[in-house]
Formats: sequence, structure tokens, C-alpha cells
Amino acid sequence: MDEKTIESCIGETPLVRLRRLPGLTRNRLYAKVEGNNPAGSVKDRPALSMIRHAEERGQIKPGDTLIEATSGNTGIALAFAASLRGYRMILIMPEQLSIERRQTMHALGAEILLVPKSGGW
Repeated sequence: MDEKTIESCIGETPLVRLRRLPGLTRNRLYAKVEGNNPAGSVKDRPALSMIRHAEERGQIKPGDTLIEATSGNTGIALAFAASLRGYRMILIMPEQLSIERRQTMHALGAEILLVPKSGGW
């Protein structure tokens, strides 16, 4: 059996044909089910790609710290990709962000820095 890494599963999501859309069309429509990515986000693939490209250009290396301002799926995906590639991830986000999102990002290894609502977010 060929073993996969969790990183190799990013982007390896199913492509499904959409057969029951309203309206008539002779076109075949397909959808990529990106919610099946390991971190459950359409942002998993671009987050990993950004990190890989920065590595290839020599801009970052494992052990470095990455910092991103976020309030959603990009932060979750970056926390996940950073942990896979060996980076410390600091996410800056508004304090009113849901506790569930914060917990998810923290569980993926990110440090969370909350910004007060009055701080302009």
C-alpha cells in the first residue's frame, strides 16, 4: 500500500459532475469539492502554495515565524500548512472573532494575537 502524507492530500479532492442543476444546458458542469481538504477549507491549497513558493525563493525556511492578519479560513489554512512545514505561525485577528475559530487555529499550532475592535478592524 502506498502511504500518503497529510500534506500530499491537500488539493487531492474529488471532481464531481453536477447533474441536477436547475435550467437547461448542454454543457457538462463539474465542481471541485475543496471542503474535503485536510483542514476543511478551500484555502488549504493556496496557503500551502504560498509557503512552498516562499521557500523556493529562499525567503523563508523551517523554524522561521510567519505572521498573518486574518479573520477566517485563510488563517486556519495557514496555521495548518505552517505546522506541516515547520514554521511558527502568529495570526492577528479581531477580538470579536468566534471562540471556535480561535480554538481551531490554536489547535493547528498557531499563536493568536487579538486586536481590539476599536483598533480599526
